[in-house]
Amino acid sequence: LGGTGGGMARDAAELEEICRRGLRASPVGQVLLERSVAGWKEIEYEVMRDGRDNCITVCNMENFDPVGIHTGDSIVVAPSQTLTDKEYHRLRTAALKIIRALGVEGGCNVQFALDPASDRYVVIEVNPRVSRSSALASKATGYPIAKVAAKIAVGLNLDEIRNPVTGTTSALFEPALDYVVVKIPRWPFDKFAHAQRALGTQMKATGEVMAIGRSFEEALLKAVRSLEIGTYGLWLPEFARASDEQILSALEQGDDRRLFLLAEAVRRGIAPAELSRRTGIDRFFLEKIRKVVEIEEGLRRQGVSPEALRRAKRAGVADVQVATLTGLEEEDVRARRREWGVLPVYKMVDTCAAEFEAGTPYFYSTYDEEDEVTPSDRPKVVVLGAGPIRIGQGIEFDYSSVHCVWALREAGLEAVIVNNNPETVSTDFNTADRLYFEPLVFEDVMNVIEKERPLGVIAQFGGQTAINLVGPLARAGVTILGTSPEDVDRAEDRER
Repeated sequence: LGGTGGGMARDAAELEEICRRGLRASPVGQVLLERSVAGWKEIEYEVMRDGRDNCITVCNMENFDPVGIHTGDSIVVAPSQTLTDKEYHRLRTAALKIIRALGVEGGCNVQFALDPASDRYVVIEVNPRVSRSSALASKATGYPIAKVAAKIAVGLNLDEIRNPVTGTTSALFEPALDYVVVKIPRWPFDKFAHAQRALGTQMKATGEVMAIGRSFEEALLKAVRSLEIGTYGLWLPEFARASDEQILSALEQGDDRRLFLLAEAVRRGIAPAELSRRTGIDRFFLEKIRKVVEIEEGLRRQGVSPEALRRAKRAGVADVQVATLTGLEEEDVRARRREWGVLPVYKMVDTCAAEFEAGTPYFYSTYDEEDEVTPSDRPKVVVLGAGPIRIGQGIEFDYSSVHCVWALREAGLEAVIVNNNPETVSTDFNTADRLYFEPLVFEDVMNVIEKERPLGVIAQFGGQTAINLVGPLARAGVTILGTSPEDVDRAEDRER
Protein backbone atom coordinates (compact mmCIF):
# COMPACT_ATOMS: atom_id res chain seq x y z
CA LEU A 1 0.00 0.00 0.00
CA GLY A 2 1.03 3.63 -0.37
CA GLY A 3 3.01 2.78 -3.50
CA THR A 4 5.20 0.12 -1.82
CA GLY A 5 6.97 -2.00 -4.42
CA GLY A 6 5.78 0.19 -7.30
CA GLY A 7 7.59 2.61 -9.56
CA MET A 8 8.10 3.98 -13.06
CA ALA A 9 11.05 2.72 -15.07
CA ARG A 10 12.82 4.92 -17.62
CA ASP A 11 15.42 2.32 -18.63
CA ALA A 12 16.31 -1.38 -18.24
CA ALA A 13 18.35 -0.85 -15.06
CA GLU A 14 15.48 0.95 -13.33
CA LEU A 15 13.04 -1.75 -14.52
CA GLU A 16 15.21 -4.45 -12.95
CA GLU A 17 15.55 -2.55 -9.66
CA ILE A 18 11.80 -1.78 -9.39
CA CYS A 19 10.86 -5.39 -10.28
CA ARG A 20 13.28 -6.76 -7.68
CA ARG A 21 11.78 -4.45 -5.02
CA GLY A 22 8.22 -5.31 -6.15
CA LEU A 23 8.79 -9.07 -6.09
CA ARG A 24 10.30 -8.77 -2.60
CA ALA A 25 7.19 -6.88 -1.37
CA SER A 26 4.65 -9.12 -3.13
CA PRO A 27 2.97 -11.84 -1.03
CA VAL A 28 2.45 -13.93 -4.20
CA GLY A 29 5.82 -13.28 -5.86
CA GLN A 30 4.35 -11.34 -8.80
CA VAL A 31 4.55 -7.86 -10.25
CA LEU A 32 2.20 -6.23 -12.76
CA LEU A 33 3.85 -4.47 -15.72
CA GLU A 34 1.81 -1.76 -17.41
CA ARG A 35 2.30 0.67 -20.28
CA SER A 36 3.76 3.92 -19.02
CA VAL A 37 1.63 7.07 -19.14
CA ALA A 38 4.38 9.18 -17.55
CA GLY A 39 4.18 12.78 -18.70
CA TRP A 40 0.40 12.74 -19.20
CA LYS A 41 -1.76 15.19 -17.24
CA GLU A 42 -3.20 13.83 -14.00
CA ILE A 43 -6.79 14.94 -13.34
CA GLU A 44 -9.09 13.96 -10.46
CA TYR A 45 -12.85 14.25 -10.00
CA GLU A 46 -14.61 14.01 -6.64
CA VAL A 47 -18.03 12.49 -7.32
CA MET A 48 -21.09 11.95 -5.06
CA ARG A 49 -23.92 9.48 -5.70
CA ASP A 50 -26.98 8.57 -3.65
CA GLY A 51 -29.22 5.47 -3.55
CA ARG A 52 -31.54 6.93 -6.18
CA ASP A 53 -28.69 7.28 -8.69
CA ASN A 54 -28.47 11.09 -8.37
CA CYS A 55 -24.87 12.06 -9.17
CA ILE A 56 -22.85 15.27 -8.95
CA THR A 57 -19.18 16.19 -9.26
CA VAL A 58 -18.11 18.16 -6.20
CA CYS A 59 -14.81 19.35 -7.61
CA ASN A 60 -12.23 18.58 -10.25
CA MET A 61 -8.52 18.96 -9.59
CA GLU A 62 -5.42 19.08 -11.76
CA ASN A 63 -1.92 18.06 -10.78
CA PHE A 64 0.78 20.63 -11.50
CA ASP A 65 3.14 17.68 -12.00
CA PRO A 66 2.42 15.16 -14.77
CA VAL A 67 1.78 11.46 -14.15
CA GLY A 68 4.84 9.83 -12.57
CA ILE A 69 4.71 11.69 -9.26
CA HIS A 70 2.26 10.42 -6.62
CA THR A 71 -0.72 12.79 -6.33
CA GLY A 72 0.08 13.16 -2.60
CA ASP A 73 3.53 14.45 -3.59
CA SER A 74 2.24 16.75 -6.32
CA ILE A 75 1.13 20.36 -6.25
CA VAL A 76 -2.61 20.22 -6.96
CA VAL A 77 -4.84 23.00 -8.33
CA ALA A 78 -8.64 23.23 -8.08
CA PRO A 79 -10.48 23.73 -10.30
CA SER A 80 -8.41 22.45 -13.26
CA GLN A 81 -6.67 25.27 -15.15
CA THR A 82 -5.48 23.83 -18.47
CA LEU A 83 -8.34 21.61 -19.70
CA THR A 84 -10.44 22.66 -22.67
CA ASP A 85 -14.20 22.71 -22.13
CA LYS A 86 -14.47 19.53 -24.20
CA GLU A 87 -11.81 17.71 -22.11
CA TYR A 88 -13.38 18.85 -18.84
CA HIS A 89 -16.85 17.54 -19.78
CA ARG A 90 -15.53 14.32 -21.31
CA LEU A 91 -13.73 13.37 -18.10
CA ARG A 92 -16.66 14.55 -15.95
CA THR A 93 -19.04 12.31 -17.95
CA ALA A 94 -16.62 9.39 -17.58
CA ALA A 95 -16.40 9.94 -13.79
CA LEU A 96 -20.20 9.91 -13.46
CA LYS A 97 -20.49 6.76 -15.62
CA ILE A 98 -17.84 5.02 -13.47
CA ILE A 99 -19.50 5.78 -10.09
CA ARG A 100 -22.85 4.58 -11.51
CA ALA A 101 -21.37 1.40 -12.98
CA LEU A 102 -19.63 0.58 -9.68
CA GLY A 103 -22.77 1.33 -7.67
CA VAL A 104 -20.90 3.48 -5.15
CA GLU A 105 -23.23 5.27 -2.71
CA GLY A 106 -21.45 8.22 -1.13
CA GLY A 107 -18.19 9.85 -2.15
CA CYS A 108 -15.83 8.53 -4.81
CA ASN A 109 -12.53 9.78 -6.18
CA VAL A 110 -11.70 9.07 -9.85
CA GLN A 111 -8.17 9.72 -11.16
CA PHE A 112 -7.48 10.08 -14.88
CA ALA A 113 -4.35 10.36 -17.01
CA LEU A 114 -4.96 12.60 -20.04
CA ASP A 115 -2.59 12.61 -23.01
CA PRO A 116 -1.68 16.27 -23.69
CA ALA A 117 -0.81 15.41 -27.32
CA SER A 118 -4.11 13.69 -28.23
CA ASP A 119 -7.60 13.13 -26.85
CA ARG A 120 -6.73 9.77 -25.24
CA TYR A 121 -7.24 9.22 -21.53
CA VAL A 122 -7.03 6.29 -19.13
CA VAL A 123 -8.44 5.70 -15.66
CA ILE A 124 -5.57 5.43 -13.16
CA GLU A 125 -7.64 4.42 -10.16
CA VAL A 126 -10.97 4.79 -8.38
CA ASN A 127 -11.20 5.21 -4.59
CA PRO A 128 -14.71 4.17 -3.49
CA ARG A 129 -14.20 6.06 -0.22
CA VAL A 130 -12.96 9.37 1.09
CA SER A 131 -9.29 9.95 0.30
CA ARG A 132 -6.64 12.63 0.81
CA SER A 133 -8.13 14.34 -2.23
CA SER A 134 -11.63 14.28 -0.70
CA ALA A 135 -10.48 16.38 2.25
CA LEU A 136 -8.84 18.81 -0.17
CA ALA A 137 -11.98 18.97 -2.35
CA SER A 138 -14.14 19.55 0.75
CA LYS A 139 -12.00 22.45 1.93
CA ALA A 140 -11.57 23.83 -1.60
CA THR A 141 -15.32 24.03 -2.19
CA GLY A 142 -16.81 24.28 1.30
CA TYR A 143 -18.87 21.15 0.46
CA PRO A 144 -18.43 18.62 3.34
CA ILE A 145 -18.03 15.35 1.41
CA ALA A 146 -17.69 13.04 4.45
CA LYS A 147 -20.75 14.54 6.18
CA VAL A 148 -22.93 14.22 3.06
CA ALA A 149 -21.61 10.68 2.37
CA ALA A 150 -22.55 9.65 5.93
CA LYS A 151 -26.11 10.90 5.40
CA ILE A 152 -26.31 9.01 2.08
CA ALA A 153 -25.11 5.86 3.89
CA VAL A 154 -28.11 5.99 6.26
CA GLY A 155 -30.55 6.32 3.34
CA LEU A 156 -30.96 10.03 2.61
CA ASN A 157 -30.81 11.28 -0.98
CA LEU A 158 -28.83 14.29 -2.18
CA ASP A 159 -31.98 16.36 -2.80
CA GLU A 160 -33.08 15.69 0.82
CA ILE A 161 -29.80 16.88 2.34
CA ARG A 162 -29.44 20.62 2.90
CA ASN A 163 -26.26 22.31 1.70
CA PRO A 164 -24.84 23.36 5.11
CA VAL A 165 -23.03 26.35 3.57
CA THR A 166 -25.90 28.16 1.88
CA GLY A 167 -28.57 26.76 4.18
CA THR A 168 -31.08 27.11 1.32
CA THR A 169 -29.88 24.93 -1.59
CA SER A 170 -29.68 21.12 -1.47
CA ALA A 171 -26.56 18.95 -1.54
CA LEU A 172 -27.54 18.06 -5.13
CA PHE A 173 -26.32 21.52 -6.18
CA GLU A 174 -22.81 21.30 -7.72
CA PRO A 175 -20.34 23.72 -6.10
CA ALA A 176 -19.09 26.63 -8.26
CA LEU A 177 -15.68 28.19 -7.57
CA ASP A 178 -14.87 31.83 -8.28
CA TYR A 179 -11.33 31.48 -6.93
CA VAL A 180 -8.30 29.19 -7.30
CA VAL A 181 -7.08 26.70 -4.68
CA VAL A 182 -3.49 25.39 -4.56
CA LYS A 183 -2.26 22.51 -2.41
CA ILE A 184 1.49 22.02 -1.84
CA PRO A 185 2.82 18.93 0.00
CA ARG A 186 5.10 19.31 3.05
CA TRP A 187 8.06 16.92 2.92
CA PRO A 188 10.28 15.78 5.84
CA PHE A 189 13.63 16.26 4.07
CA ASP A 190 14.62 19.06 6.48
CA LYS A 191 14.73 16.35 9.18
CA PHE A 192 16.10 13.55 6.94
CA ALA A 193 18.99 15.32 5.27
CA HIS A 194 20.38 12.14 3.64
CA ALA A 195 17.07 10.72 2.38
CA GLN A 196 16.46 10.14 -1.33
CA ARG A 197 14.64 13.36 -2.33
CA ALA A 198 13.53 12.23 -5.81
CA LEU A 199 9.76 11.98 -6.09
CA GLY A 200 7.98 9.10 -7.79
CA THR A 201 4.98 6.81 -7.35
CA GLN A 202 5.68 6.20 -3.65
CA MET A 203 4.43 9.08 -1.48
CA LYS A 204 6.99 10.84 0.75
CA ALA A 205 5.11 13.90 2.04
CA THR A 206 3.98 13.97 5.69
CA GLY A 207 1.36 16.69 5.26
CA GLU A 208 0.22 19.55 3.07
CA VAL A 209 -0.89 23.17 2.98
CA MET A 210 -3.71 24.76 1.03
CA ALA A 211 -4.18 28.36 -0.05
CA ILE A 212 -6.99 30.25 -1.77
CA GLY A 213 -6.55 33.23 -4.12
CA ARG A 214 -8.18 34.98 -7.06
CA SER A 215 -5.45 33.73 -9.41
CA PHE A 216 -3.14 30.73 -9.61
CA GLU A 217 -0.05 32.77 -8.79
CA GLU A 218 -1.64 34.39 -5.72
CA ALA A 219 -2.76 31.02 -4.31
CA LEU A 220 0.64 29.46 -5.16
CA LEU A 221 2.65 32.10 -3.29
CA LYS A 222 0.30 32.02 -0.30
CA ALA A 223 0.79 28.23 -0.17
CA VAL A 224 4.60 28.59 -0.42
CA ARG A 225 4.75 30.86 2.63
CA SER A 226 2.43 28.47 4.52
CA LEU A 227 5.01 25.65 4.19
CA GLU A 228 7.34 27.07 6.88
CA ILE A 229 10.53 26.09 5.08
CA GLY A 230 12.33 29.41 5.52
CA THR A 231 11.31 31.02 2.23
CA TYR A 232 8.46 33.43 1.42
CA GLY A 233 8.69 33.25 -2.36
CA LEU A 234 9.91 31.13 -5.29
CA TRP A 235 13.54 31.34 -4.25
CA LEU A 236 15.96 29.00 -2.48
CA PRO A 237 19.53 30.26 -1.85
CA GLU A 238 21.24 26.94 -2.69
CA PHE A 239 20.36 27.26 -6.38
CA ALA A 240 22.01 30.63 -6.91
CA ARG A 241 25.45 29.01 -7.36
CA ALA A 242 24.33 26.12 -9.60
CA SER A 243 25.11 26.15 -13.33
CA ASP A 244 22.35 26.16 -15.97
CA GLU A 245 23.15 22.52 -16.79
CA GLN A 246 22.86 21.49 -13.14
CA ILE A 247 19.50 23.29 -12.90
CA LEU A 248 18.11 21.57 -16.02
CA SER A 249 19.41 18.17 -14.94
CA ALA A 250 17.84 18.52 -11.48
CA LEU A 251 14.54 19.60 -13.09
CA GLU A 252 14.39 16.45 -15.19
CA GLN A 253 15.00 14.25 -12.12
CA GLY A 254 12.23 15.99 -10.15
CA ASP A 255 12.34 16.32 -6.36
CA ASP A 256 10.61 18.39 -3.68
CA ARG A 257 12.46 21.57 -4.78
CA ARG A 258 11.27 21.49 -8.40
CA LEU A 259 8.97 24.54 -8.05
CA PHE A 260 11.91 26.68 -6.89
CA LEU A 261 14.16 25.23 -9.58
CA LEU A 262 11.63 26.22 -12.24
CA ALA A 263 11.63 29.82 -10.97
CA GLU A 264 15.44 29.86 -10.97
CA ALA A 265 15.48 28.55 -14.55
CA VAL A 266 13.05 31.30 -15.63
CA ARG A 267 15.26 33.94 -13.93
CA ARG A 268 18.13 32.69 -16.10
CA GLY A 269 16.11 33.23 -19.24
CA ILE A 270 15.26 29.60 -20.01
CA ALA A 271 11.98 29.71 -21.97
CA PRO A 272 8.80 28.13 -20.53
CA ALA A 273 8.45 26.05 -23.74
CA GLU A 274 11.86 24.43 -23.07
CA LEU A 275 11.02 23.84 -19.40
CA SER A 276 7.69 22.28 -20.38
CA ARG A 277 9.43 19.95 -22.84
CA ARG A 278 11.88 18.76 -20.18
CA THR A 279 9.44 18.38 -17.27
CA GLY A 280 6.03 17.68 -18.85
CA ILE A 281 4.54 20.56 -16.80
CA ASP A 282 1.95 22.53 -18.76
CA ARG A 283 3.13 25.88 -20.16
CA PHE A 284 0.20 27.65 -18.49
CA PHE A 285 1.76 27.06 -15.05
CA LEU A 286 5.24 28.00 -16.25
CA GLU A 287 3.97 31.28 -17.70
CA LYS A 288 2.44 32.07 -14.30
CA ILE A 289 5.83 31.45 -12.66
CA ARG A 290 7.39 33.75 -15.27
CA LYS A 291 4.87 36.47 -14.31
CA VAL A 292 5.93 36.22 -10.64
CA VAL A 293 9.62 36.41 -11.63
CA GLU A 294 8.91 39.51 -13.78
CA ILE A 295 7.19 41.22 -10.84
CA GLU A 296 10.23 40.40 -8.65
CA GLU A 297 12.61 41.84 -11.26
CA GLY A 298 10.49 45.02 -11.53
CA LEU A 299 10.65 45.57 -7.76
CA ARG A 300 14.39 44.90 -7.71
CA ARG A 301 15.06 47.41 -10.52
CA GLN A 302 12.51 50.15 -9.83
CA GLY A 303 11.77 49.89 -6.11
CA VAL A 304 8.40 50.32 -4.45
CA SER A 305 5.62 52.51 -5.85
CA PRO A 306 1.87 52.29 -5.16
CA GLU A 307 1.23 50.66 -8.57
CA ALA A 308 4.15 48.20 -8.28
CA LEU A 309 3.13 47.26 -4.73
CA ARG A 310 -0.52 46.71 -5.70
CA ARG A 311 0.53 44.52 -8.63
CA ALA A 312 2.89 42.49 -6.41
CA LYS A 313 0.27 42.00 -3.70
CA ARG A 314 -2.34 40.89 -6.25
CA ALA A 315 0.11 38.23 -7.41
CA GLY A 316 0.54 37.03 -3.82
CA VAL A 317 4.05 38.43 -3.15
CA ALA A 318 4.68 38.66 0.62
CA ASP A 319 5.75 41.87 2.39
CA VAL A 320 8.96 40.07 3.46
CA GLN A 321 9.75 39.27 -0.17
CA VAL A 322 9.07 42.88 -1.28
CA ALA A 323 11.41 44.06 1.50
CA THR A 324 14.18 41.64 0.44
CA LEU A 325 13.93 42.71 -3.21
CA THR A 326 13.93 46.46 -2.48
CA GLY A 327 16.34 46.66 0.48
CA LEU A 328 13.63 47.82 2.89
CA GLU A 329 12.51 46.34 6.21
CA GLU A 330 9.23 44.40 6.39
CA GLU A 331 7.80 47.09 8.74
CA ASP A 332 8.57 49.78 6.10
CA VAL A 333 6.72 47.83 3.40
CA ARG A 334 3.78 47.30 5.74
CA ALA A 335 3.71 51.03 6.64
CA ARG A 336 3.77 52.07 2.96
CA ARG A 337 1.05 49.59 2.11
CA ARG A 338 -1.21 51.09 4.75
CA GLU A 339 -0.34 54.64 3.74
CA TRP A 340 -1.15 53.89 0.06
CA GLY A 341 -4.32 51.94 0.89
CA VAL A 342 -2.97 48.65 -0.49
CA LEU A 343 -4.89 46.46 1.95
CA PRO A 344 -6.41 42.97 1.67
CA VAL A 345 -10.13 42.33 1.47
CA TYR A 346 -11.75 39.08 2.56
CA LYS A 347 -13.92 36.86 0.39
CA MET A 348 -16.29 34.07 1.37
CA VAL A 349 -16.09 30.40 0.37
CA ASP A 350 -19.79 29.77 -0.28
CA THR A 351 -20.02 26.83 -2.81
CA CYS A 352 -22.13 28.96 -5.18
CA ALA A 353 -19.86 31.78 -6.48
CA ALA A 354 -22.09 34.30 -4.61
CA GLU A 355 -25.22 33.30 -6.59
CA PHE A 356 -27.16 32.63 -3.36
CA GLU A 357 -27.06 34.16 0.10
CA ALA A 358 -24.70 32.15 2.30
CA GLY A 359 -24.02 32.47 5.99
CA THR A 360 -20.81 30.43 5.97
CA PRO A 361 -18.05 31.86 8.19
CA TYR A 362 -15.24 30.66 5.88
CA PHE A 363 -12.92 33.34 4.44
CA TYR A 364 -9.71 33.99 2.49
CA SER A 365 -7.80 37.20 1.78
CA THR A 366 -7.05 38.75 -1.59
CA TYR A 367 -6.14 42.17 -2.96
CA ASP A 368 -9.41 42.99 -4.69
CA GLU A 369 -12.06 45.72 -4.45
CA GLU A 370 -15.10 44.36 -2.60
CA ASP A 371 -14.88 43.07 0.98
CA GLU A 372 -17.46 40.37 1.84
CA VAL A 373 -16.69 40.16 5.58
CA THR A 374 -18.32 42.26 8.29
CA PRO A 375 -16.90 41.49 11.76
CA SER A 376 -19.45 41.16 14.56
CA ASP A 377 -19.55 43.33 17.70
CA ARG A 378 -19.24 40.30 20.01
CA PRO A 379 -16.08 39.89 22.12
CA LYS A 380 -13.81 37.50 20.22
CA VAL A 381 -10.51 35.62 20.45
CA VAL A 382 -8.23 34.52 17.60
CA VAL A 383 -6.79 30.99 17.90
CA LEU A 384 -3.67 30.18 15.86
CA GLY A 385 -3.68 26.73 14.26
CA ALA A 386 -0.71 24.40 13.73
CA GLY A 387 -0.16 24.47 9.96
CA PRO A 388 0.98 21.39 8.02
CA ILE A 389 1.68 17.99 9.61
CA ARG A 390 5.42 17.34 9.77
CA ILE A 391 8.01 15.53 11.88
CA GLY A 392 7.65 16.93 15.41
CA GLN A 393 4.31 18.65 14.74
CA GLY A 394 1.41 16.26 14.42
CA ILE A 395 -2.36 16.09 14.62
CA GLU A 396 -2.32 16.49 18.42
CA PHE A 397 -1.92 20.26 18.01
CA ASP A 398 -5.03 20.43 15.87
CA TYR A 399 -6.88 18.45 18.55
CA SER A 400 -5.76 21.04 21.14
CA SER A 401 -6.73 23.98 18.90
CA VAL A 402 -10.22 22.57 18.31
CA HIS A 403 -10.80 22.00 22.04
CA CYS A 404 -9.63 25.56 22.67
CA VAL A 405 -12.19 26.84 20.14
CA TRP A 406 -14.98 24.78 21.74
CA ALA A 407 -14.06 26.07 25.21
CA LEU A 408 -14.12 29.69 24.00
CA ARG A 409 -17.55 29.21 22.41
CA GLU A 410 -18.84 27.57 25.60
CA ALA A 411 -17.64 30.63 27.54
CA GLY A 412 -19.74 32.88 25.27
CA LEU A 413 -16.85 34.28 23.24
CA GLU A 414 -16.62 34.30 19.46
CA ALA A 415 -13.82 31.97 18.35
CA VAL A 416 -11.86 32.85 15.20
CA ILE A 417 -9.36 30.30 13.89
CA VAL A 418 -6.51 30.86 11.41
CA ASN A 419 -5.02 27.75 9.76
CA ASN A 420 -3.96 26.39 6.36
CA ASN A 421 -4.05 22.58 6.68
CA PRO A 422 -6.88 21.05 4.59
CA GLU A 423 -6.63 17.65 6.33
CA THR A 424 -7.72 18.81 9.79
CA VAL A 425 -10.85 19.40 11.90
CA SER A 426 -9.91 23.01 12.70
CA THR A 427 -10.40 23.91 9.02
CA ASP A 428 -13.95 22.50 8.91
CA PHE A 429 -15.96 25.69 8.38
CA ASN A 430 -18.35 24.84 11.26
CA THR A 431 -15.73 24.17 13.97
CA ALA A 432 -15.14 27.83 14.90
CA ASP A 433 -17.42 30.87 14.62
CA ARG A 434 -15.11 32.11 11.85
CA LEU A 435 -12.40 30.36 9.82
CA TYR A 436 -9.66 32.23 7.96
CA PHE A 437 -7.75 29.95 5.58
CA GLU A 438 -4.45 31.85 5.61
CA PRO A 439 -0.67 31.36 5.94
CA LEU A 440 0.47 31.32 9.57
CA VAL A 441 3.04 34.09 9.13
CA PHE A 442 3.10 37.53 10.77
CA GLU A 443 1.76 39.48 7.77
CA ASP A 444 -1.30 37.33 7.10
CA VAL A 445 -2.17 36.74 10.77
CA MET A 446 -1.80 40.46 11.54
CA ASN A 447 -4.16 41.29 8.66
CA VAL A 448 -6.80 39.01 10.20
CA ILE A 449 -6.27 40.56 13.65
CA GLU A 450 -6.68 44.07 12.23
CA LYS A 451 -9.87 42.95 10.49
CA GLU A 452 -11.44 41.19 13.49
CA ARG A 453 -10.03 43.36 16.37
CA PRO A 454 -10.12 40.53 18.97
CA LEU A 455 -9.62 40.77 22.75
CA GLY A 456 -6.43 38.79 22.16
CA VAL A 457 -4.73 35.82 20.53
CA ILE A 458 -4.23 32.29 21.90
CA ALA A 459 -1.02 30.75 20.54
CA GLN A 460 -0.23 27.92 22.94
CA PHE A 461 -2.25 25.19 21.17
CA GLY A 462 -0.76 25.53 17.68
CA GLY A 463 2.63 24.00 18.46
CA GLN A 464 5.87 25.61 17.33
CA THR A 465 4.17 27.36 14.39
CA ALA A 466 1.97 29.45 16.67
CA ILE A 467 4.64 29.98 19.35
CA ASN A 468 6.98 31.46 16.72
CA LEU A 469 4.40 34.22 16.13
CA VAL A 470 4.13 35.27 19.80
CA GLY A 471 7.14 37.65 19.70
CA PRO A 472 6.29 39.48 16.44
CA LEU A 473 2.60 39.82 17.37
CA ALA A 474 3.38 41.11 20.88
CA ARG A 475 5.80 43.68 19.43
CA ALA A 476 3.00 44.85 17.12
CA GLY A 477 0.82 45.52 20.17
CA VAL A 478 -1.34 42.38 20.05
CA THR A 479 -2.51 40.96 23.39
CA ILE A 480 -1.28 37.39 23.83
CA LEU A 481 -3.67 35.50 26.13
CA GLY A 482 -2.38 32.90 28.58
CA THR A 483 1.37 32.61 29.11
CA SER A 484 3.02 36.02 28.63
CA PRO A 485 5.38 36.59 25.66
CA GLU A 486 8.21 37.13 28.16
CA ASP A 487 7.61 33.75 29.82
CA VAL A 488 7.16 32.02 26.43
CA ASP A 489 10.60 33.32 25.46
CA ARG A 490 12.16 32.21 28.77
CA ALA A 491 10.75 28.72 28.31
CA GLU A 492 11.85 28.59 24.66
CA ASP A 493 15.36 30.04 24.93
CA ARG A 494 17.68 27.47 26.52
CA GLU A 495 20.38 30.06 27.21
CA ARG A 496 17.89 32.10 29.30
